[in-house]
Amino acid sequence: MSALEPTTPAAEKRTGWAWRPYALTLPALVLLAAVIGYPLVTIVLRSLSEPEWGVQNYAWFFGTPVNLAVLQRTFSISAWVTLVCIVCAYPYAYLMTAVGPRVRLVLVLCVLIPFWVSGVVRTLSWVILLQDSGVINSLLRSAGFTGIRLIRTQTGVVIGMAQVLLPFMILPLYSVMKGIDLRLVQAARSLGARPSRAFFTVYLPLSLPGVYAGAIIVFILALGFYITPALLGGPRSTMLSTLVQTQVLSLLQWGRGGAMGVVLLVTTFLLLALAAPVMRSRHREAGRR
Repeated sequence: MSALEPTTPAAEKRTGWAWRPYALTLPALVLLAAVIGYPLVTIVLRSLSEPEWGVQNYAWFFGTPVNLAVLQRTFSISAWVTLVCIVCAYPYAYLMTAVGPRVRLVLVLCVLIPFWVSGVVRTLSWVILLQDSGVINSLLRSAGFTGIRLIRTQTGVVIGMAQVLLPFMILPLYSVMKGIDLRLVQAARSLGARPSRAFFTVYLPLSLPGVYAGAIIVFILALGFYITPALLGGPRSTMLSTLVQTQVLSLLQWGRGGAMGVVLLVTTFLLLALAAPVMRSRHREAGRR
């Protein structure tokens, strides 16, 4: 074969070059196996082998009402955080697509700045804002209202977690919204549709893939939060990550802590598997429109 002759797939197979592109993924696969696969397998084995081989750790988890209540609360708080992030991120992402380049740059910086600040610092800032004598209650009292209890409550946990996870909702929404042709909305309005009807029938369906992508990211990340619920929450807002920390670090019950982690992981996968067909069907409907 001449050096100037183009290489075909058949020629690549004959010369043994076909496997080279796949070899480029080998370092990433090794890294994933080392930092994710090995710890995950270790946790599963410990949940089945400590203090002895069997399913006694899982029987203990499902036989303890407190554990089931905390598991339900973990998913409930994560769902509320996801909903708050959608409500707050949607208009912000839309504004990013409607303004000029300079204002858009400022808005993008406002989204990225939280990534540059430690999560502990942000959570401690919310402790100062939400406490009974904090800034929010002081403003309410100065305006003639009664102070409300926000610290050590589930509401405070949702507020703190939503602020941390808001960029993970804004960025997927913006990436989808910037590709929507606004002339479609203008065409709907020129045909007699009111602005609200044009938005809900044209723009919103086209932006739903961004909503779904951001919601999945935020929901999964919220399930594993530990620092924010520990600092802003109380006994009635304990999440499963706190119980795992207690079992592993305080009681040295690695088997029970591993069982909690496996239950949380499997439950998350089951919910995503149930939600995936609905998301795919809505995505296809949005694509047809």
